[in-house]
Amino acid sequence: MTDYLYDLLAPHFSPANAASTPLGPDNDMTTAQYLNRLSTLSLDALETTEPQSLAQSSHSTLLSLQALSNRSHKAFITSADNLSQLRTSIPQLTRNTQNLRDAIPKLDEEAVRFSTKYSRAAENPSLERRKKVMQLARNVDRLSDILELPSLLSTAVSSAAASSVAAGGTSFSTTYSSALDLYAHIKRLQTLYPDSPLVKDVASQAEDAMKEMTTNLVAGLRTQNLRLAAAMRMVGWLRRVAPELEGLHSDGGTGTGEGALGALFLVCRLANLVSTLEALDPLRELADQETQRRTRNTDQKEGTPNSSWSHGHQTEKFLKRYIEIFREQSFPIVSLYKNIFTPDQAESESVIAGLRGIDVRVKTSSSQPTRMDDPLQCLPAALATFPMHLVQLLTDTLRTYLPNVQDKSSRESLLTQVLYCAASLGRLGGDFSMILTEMSTAEDEHEGGAAYEWEEVTRKHRALAGRLEQLTGTASKGATRVTSPPH
Repeated sequence: MTDYLYDLLAPHFSPANAASTPLGPDNDMTTAQYLNRLSTLSLDALETTEPQSLAQSSHSTLLSLQALSNRSHKAFITSADNLSQLRTSIPQLTRNTQNLRDAIPKLDEEAVRFSTKYSRAAENPSLERRKKVMQLARNVDRLSDILELPSLLSTAVSSAAASSVAAGGTSFSTTYSSALDLYAHIKRLQTLYPDSPLVKDVASQAEDAMKEMTTNLVAGLRTQNLRLAAAMRMVGWLRRVAPELEGLHSDGGTGTGEGALGALFLVCRLANLVSTLEALDPLRELADQETQRRTRNTDQKEGTPNSSWSHGHQTEKFLKRYIEIFREQSFPIVSLYKNIFTPDQAESESVIAGLRGIDVRVKTSSSQPTRMDDPLQCLPAALATFPMHLVQLLTDTLRTYLPNVQDKSSRESLLTQVLYCAASLGRLGGDFSMILTEMSTAEDEHEGGAAYEWEEVTRKHRALAGRLEQLTGTASKGATRVTSPPH
């Protein structure tokens, strides 16, 4: 039935627009369905309602097509472009596939060569280099920390020095302890990795920082008003910074174990004493002028006396201040030395062992290594000769300027001040009161009576000390008194 209807309607199709001509019912299901529907309609429906239904359906379809084109026009354009390029893309894909098939044997050869070159069956330099690079990448944070160690050490030393300067040299920051801990860590790294160029470079920079720290510590030992706690800390730091100084031993191994640190400490404190005494140079110049006037007065003794001779008043001021500074500085120097440099612990243990009946000499010779027979290291204790040098400074000054003081009471006052200074050092075993016997000059001996001036001063000093003991009630029966030497 549908075929007959299609044949009946075919002459009415527009031959000019062949693209819009519907296909036959055998080829198009939509055409077959519509022709079957037409066969069920009446003639009136075909003339009245069917044209309206077709127009409405056409309008709905047009609206749907417009909405679809509005939504998907980009996809349509892209699809059209791709469809136009499909003619060239398929041959290109064929050529690429052929190239890939030809490259597979070469890829297989390269894979075999790579597996052979980087095989782990034997030692492979390339793999070793790769392992080192990977290990370096994993430890980059640790390496950066190691590279920062010298700067941290230098900063710690500089900040400690700056804080000590800000405190006026009387206090020293404990940042030095942190710096020494950093230095010890660097030395451990150097022990663990002796062949590492990086560690060697870091250790070299650390040595420079330690030299700066040593300089700061030595300068700290020369500061004014050095306290015991600060001195002990600095000596302890020097022991850690420069252990080779402590390695020097005294003759026969019977020293205090101070090495060269004791001598360094005494030299620094002596430098501080000398610099303090140099502050008296203006008074010393006035005393030198009085010495010149006294000399001229002596030369003119047989002629007209020199009226400009002031009998040593300026010299008296200089000597009083000189002796006062000497007494204030000499006692702390020796006291600090004795408190810091105590005997070796090993020697104390040897004494205890000797009291228990153990042969100390055999034990010591078998346990301690034999020291090198170096005559430069067989040195006496630093304190053995230091007091003599101190007293030499004082006696040279007194011998030079004391003759300027002509007033007897002034001379006795100065000699009494020297006796107090000697008694102060005598508390530490450095009494030099007998040095007054050498204070008389040739001029004094020529005048007569002045050679024994020190005896009168000593006698008065002893009497005054006796009265003081009676007043305080602290005199002991076995107290050592100053006795006069035989005439």
